[in-house]
Amino acid sequence: MNKDQVKGQAKDIAGKVQEGAGKLVDSKTQQAKGAKLQAEGKLQKGYGDAKEVAKDARDAVKTSLKSHS
Repeated sequence: MNKDQVKGQAKDIAGKVQEGAGKLVDSKTQQAKGAKLQAEGKLQKGYGDAKEVAKDARDAVKTSLKSHS
């Protein structure tokens, strides 16, 4: 797991909490901020996931090249 995955997940959770609090106090502004934070978190986590896949693929290629040398 890389830092973008962790930070993205944290933002998503914080956004859910903020959106829930906004609903609790009937604040459309807080709900919107929470939804925005969730979207940012999902995007950052997706970026982290893609980086992880690329790293795994790179490592697999390196391993394959070493075994064929």
